[in-house]
Amino acid sequence: MQLQEEILILDFGGRYSQELARAIREMQVFSRILPYNADLAEIKKLNPAGIILAYRPEKGPAGENTAVTRRPDSGIFQLGIPVLEFQPEEAEGGQGEDLIRDFLFNVCQVKGSWNMEDFIKWQIEAIREEAGSARVISGLSGGVDSAVASALVHKAIGDQLTCIFVDHGLHRKGEVEEVRRTFGQDFKIPLIYVDARKRFLDKLAGVQDPEQKRKIIGEEFIRVFEEEAGKIGDASFLVQGTLYSDVIESVGEGKGVKVKSHHNVGGLPEDMDLELIEPLRDLFKDEVRKLGELLGLPEDIVWRQPFPGPGLAVRIIGSIDEEKLAILREADAIFREEIRKAGLNREIWQYFAVLPDIKSVGVRDEQRTYAYPIILRAVTSTDAMTADWARIPHELLERISSRIISEVESVNRVVYDITSKPPGTIEWE
Repeated sequence: MQLQEEILILDFGGRYSQELARAIREMQVFSRILPYNADLAEIKKLNPAGIILAYRPEKGPAGENTAVTRRPDSGIFQLGIPVLEFQPEEAEGGQGEDLIRDFLFNVCQVKGSWNMEDFIKWQIEAIREEAGSARVISGLSGGVDSAVASALVHKAIGDQLTCIFVDHGLHRKGEVEEVRRTFGQDFKIPLIYVDARKRFLDKLAGVQDPEQKRKIIGEEFIRVFEEEAGKIGDASFLVQGTLYSDVIESVGEGKGVKVKSHHNVGGLPEDMDLELIEPLRDLFKDEVRKLGELLGLPEDIVWRQPFPGPGLAVRIIGSIDEEKLAILREADAIFREEIRKAGLNREIWQYFAVLPDIKSVGVRDEQRTYAYPIILRAVTSTDAMTADWARIPHELLERISSRIISEVESVNRVVYDITSKPPGTIEWE
């Protein structure tokens, strides 16, 4: 994406490059992160209004974030001659923010014209130019990214887009119905719904290893998607909900930025002979949500929790069957409903239920029970690279626990995971 004005952040291994980029964007100035060894020709082509050299080692003395600007008379960079040296994430009293703002608007003299409304207009033009009159397909996963990407492409090219939604039987409660209603009925987007629930569950029967589950689901998704895409026949483009965080995470030392292959559509094969349309690749997750709201997507889709590609398969520890899926769906739905009713759904980064492969003794109606526990997981984070367990009020946890035990048969115990990342991961498998 080429804009009239942008700030370039060269990442020298600092942990705060993304925070800097987001802080700059919040000031309505577009920012881009490149590795420290980015090609000079690429930098010149971008023609940034200013550059920040971002560096902070994990150990030893604190590094500096050094900002430089270009000489207006020559158009070349004064690399190594700092205009600012600061640690914005540690500056007290908002000094870090003030220094960034001063660098942007006084030193670089940018106007601050980056906004989502203009982004939509720009992307619509870009998508129309790229797709022309060709047919385009999109694999809907039920998640935020694929939904927003598909809605934006449809706004640009209308019925040239066909969405394919594969129901593998591993979605959360109500998601399948909501996706079909939103895209097939409300937005009138051509939608192919594939009921592959039995097909997936048959393949997963008796499988306990999480990596094997992922491979089976990924492979089967590819097969189903290929079959349905083949029926369309003349499609030339595939919509993918790649985000800017995906692009950043793909940076390898000495290799520059590259996109993760088919990140959002289940690992589709390279030999499908389809060109990619990636309308979200310049946006962070929170910007994607803002975009979704502007496009008119319902709140339950825009603010949907991050969800792993294999779905509930990796939130059920051990083997998967219809009974376990039903138990987990109900418990997870209660947890999400109570968090939303408490007004915490936008404060907590991710929250969900896990069904472990164990049973424990309990008492219900004065009778001994031997049933499943449910594990609740909720974390706060900005980018999912690190996370802390959410401090949910005890009275809310008590209400959630009581509802799950009383409303979900085969559950007699609820526990809350208070592990941060690291050392734990956000997901259990």
